[in-house]
Amino acid sequence: MMETLKSEAHRLKMTVVWSLQGWQAAWASEKTLRQWTLANVLSAGLALVLDLSAAERALVIGFGLLILAAELMNTAVEEAVNRISRLDHPLSKKAKDVASAAVALTAIAAGAVWLIVLIG
Repeated sequence: MMETLKSEAHRLKMTVVWSLQGWQAAWASEKTLRQWTLANVLSAGLALVLDLSAAERALVIGFGLLILAAELMNTAVEEAVNRISRLDHPLSKKAKDVASAAVALTAIAAGAVWLIVLIG
């Protein structure tokens, strides 16, 4: 039992380490991630300052975090496609464009949340 707990604790620790390494790598190379992070810091700050309910704040901040997650996945797709080949190929373009569209759709959803919170 103790051995299992130690193993799981180590795995959890390594998951945190790998996640931080992924964030640092994306942060260093992806200007868009840095821009979305700034937008989310401002958005979260505004959500905390405005007279919003806890649920509204959670939605605004949660959707902002989803944008960052989508951007990280977009970066992963781009890196994997580029690793396979730098040559232009319709499937490579499609993969990158679809991942980019996922970021855009997530951002639209976050914008919709803000609109609904502010209008409602």
